[in-house]
Amino acid sequence: MTSTTTGLPDRYRPIDQVGPAETTPTGVIRTWRAKDRILNRDVAIRVHTPGGPAAREWITRALTAGGLATPALAMVYDAAEGGAGRAGEDAAPGSAAYVVNEWIEGRTLAERLAEGPMPEREARGVLRRLAEGVAAAHRVGLAVGGLTPETVVLRRGGLVGLRSVPAATGTVRGDVAALGELLEYCLTGHRPGTVPAGPTAAGMPPDLAALVRRARSTDPGAGLSSVDAMAALLVERPRTGHSADPARAADESDSGWLRRLRERREEERAEPGGRVPAVDPAPTRDASGGSAPPLAARGLPPVPPRRHAADDEDDLLPLSAGADGPDGGDGDRPAPADARRRRLLLVGLPLLALAVVVALAAWLGSSVLSVTDDVAGEPAAVPSAPSSGAPAPQETAPPAAATIVGGSVYNPQGDGDPENPDEVPLSFDGDPSTAWSTVTYRGSPAFGNLKDGVGVLYDLGAGQPLAGVAVSGSAGATVEVRVGDRPDGGLDAYRVVAAGTLGEATDLSFDEPVTTRYVLVWVTGLAPSEGGFSAEVAEVSPTPAG
Repeated sequence: MTSTTTGLPDRYRPIDQVGPAETTPTGVIRTWRAKDRILNRDVAIRVHTPGGPAAREWITRALTAGGLATPALAMVYDAAEGGAGRAGEDAAPGSAAYVVNEWIEGRTLAERLAEGPMPEREARGVLRRLAEGVAAAHRVGLAVGGLTPETVVLRRGGLVGLRSVPAATGTVRGDVAALGELLEYCLTGHRPGTVPAGPTAAGMPPDLAALVRRARSTDPGAGLSSVDAMAALLVERPRTGHSADPARAADESDSGWLRRLRERREEERAEPGGRVPAVDPAPTRDASGGSAPPLAARGLPPVPPRRHAADDEDDLLPLSAGADGPDGGDGDRPAPADARRRRLLLVGLPLLALAVVVALAAWLGSSVLSVTDDVAGEPAAVPSAPSSGAPAPQETAPPAAATIVGGSVYNPQGDGDPENPDEVPLSFDGDPSTAWSTVTYRGSPAFGNLKDGVGVLYDLGAGQPLAGVAVSGSAGATVEVRVGDRPDGGLDAYRVVAAGTLGEATDLSFDEPVTTRYVLVWVTGLAPSEGGFSAEVAEVSPTPAG
């Protein structure tokens, strides 16, 4: 039996109309938020009047969309032609074709942009997630259509969803252009076409302004090739680090400092009657016996003190005769080659002698120990260091961290409808602001009296010893922590090791350590939420046994 007002089955009870009517070449599509009486959940139901053959193409597109599973597109639960007659006949009066979609909670993009434009990072994230969902539809041959600010919904956890999937008509080129217009709207806060192109582009980063132009271009050579390409270009680029201080000159390195030092020495030698300055910054004596002004008096910084002859570079030694005496002779200073040989002898001979002593000691020690072993028949005991009488402290290695390698929704009592499986990774991504959530149930926090619970089964990759599990999520929701050794068992195959009520951080410790590979966080009670009851699991962290 169908409703006399909308032509819908009695299973769906319309609550209120959502958004404007969509006029198509074959009729009009109106959208309602409705109640599924059997599953006790809200749905979005769209009704095409007239029904029958006029809506057949739209129903075919909806059935194609039913095979998609992406959080960016509302799932298609049901699609049917109401009142269709024989081929070529008009639909019966009051008949309608309808598509039942997942109801997406959240505020629309139009409501968000009424407050002002988005920051660049937020706009990139929203459009990238939406583009990835549209690209998934294109890969199965479905052009989505209907990409407007009123149909795009900002979901919880930073996700985004398109409420009306699919539109009555659509093209791949039209989807690309619509995404470009949405990106422009997000960045400027102005609907495309309401302001001149110049000021609009001026309010966007150059790369995103170019992306908008390419998305809206009708030139095959200048436009985007696909929505996949647009999603890739919307990925936030890594920020480059700050470059080195541009005020620092290239010769501020050690080699530059040494070069300037050599130049100053050459200047000293080039002065009439000059000498190589002593390492001490005190005034030096010139060739006439007078007092030469220090380097600072001539605008030059003092020369650093010499540490050791072996530490100086060879080119800092006297390079020519006359550098050490007023008569131009070498004086008592040896030539550079002789000085290097002396340093080699002074340093090398003691090192060689030390190496010989060490080698002899090692050979003698091994020989004595070998003879002792032959006589006593057992290895000689090596004397140990004196003990203070107190036992040496033993370092205990910290327990290895338990990590989650994957997870999936565990819903053995469900009716086949999904419980947000794409959100499961958000419950162990290390970010407490993102979460996996159940669908919203009506009438009772006990899952609308439809089932005992639902949960997420986490895989640790291998058996790991655990002392507990830390869980954060919806305040007031109740959970059990269960463990088991198989990924596909019934609820009884996972034994309960802890239970509690969720909050910002709930540490569910076990009575005794448990070694397991699979951990089931089983939600047994929901918390009040908008429109009913639901539960979120924001972060799950296994605690290793120490």
